Amino acid sequence: MTRPARRQIRLRLDLQVIADMVASDTRVLDVGCGDGSLLDYLGHAKGVDGRGIELSQAGVNACVSHGLSVIQGDADMDLADYPRHSFDYAVLSQTLQATRDPKGVLLALVRIGKHAIVSIPNFGYWRMRLALLGGGRMAMPKAFQHRWFDTPNIHPCTIADFVALCDELGIRIRRVVSIDRRGRTRGSDQPRLLANLLDEQAIFLLAQD
Repeated sequence: MTRPARRQIRLRLDLQVIADMVASDTRVLDVGCGDGSLLDYLGHAKGVDGRGIELSQAGVNACVSHGLSVIQGDADMDLADYPRHSFDYAVLSQTLQATRDPKGVLLALVRIGKHAIVSIPNFGYWRMRLALLGGGRMAMPKAFQHRWFDTPNIHPCTIADFVALCDELGIRIRRVVSIDRRGRTRGSDQPRLLANLLDEQAIFLLAQD
């Protein structure tokens, strides 16, 4: 089968950080892959053998139209059948807070992938704290544009919450990159204390001991 001609792919910033964490010529499972932008980029730029799971039929259709190998599925229900370390990387981008069982999904990711890459919005970001403290209203994260009554984010967490859960589950954080409101990135092998206050989102490279 001939792969469609490469499209110009401009990745969302957190997806570009994820792409930079993925080694060339590896196997990637992108859970909640949306329209397949990350898989498409990784396939063309890094020779990655990518597979995807996407809940929405529109997303699956978009992926298939670009020649991507994607099935319709639910992160909460459809990860149990994947064997241990069947992929080099299991990716979950800006979706963990919308799952019904974030703990179970996180454990599934580090089982399926030799590494897992998870990006989260930081609900501890100071503007969100200030919106509630000063205005008495729930904040609307810039990246999502959802209000409290129509948000899919049923398990919001902060960077500190996520780090604590990884500690509880014995999941090792190998690298973290946080992103501030201006799109500036800061990376390290350990989360910075101030990132929980100053940065809007974070991307974690994880592995299970």
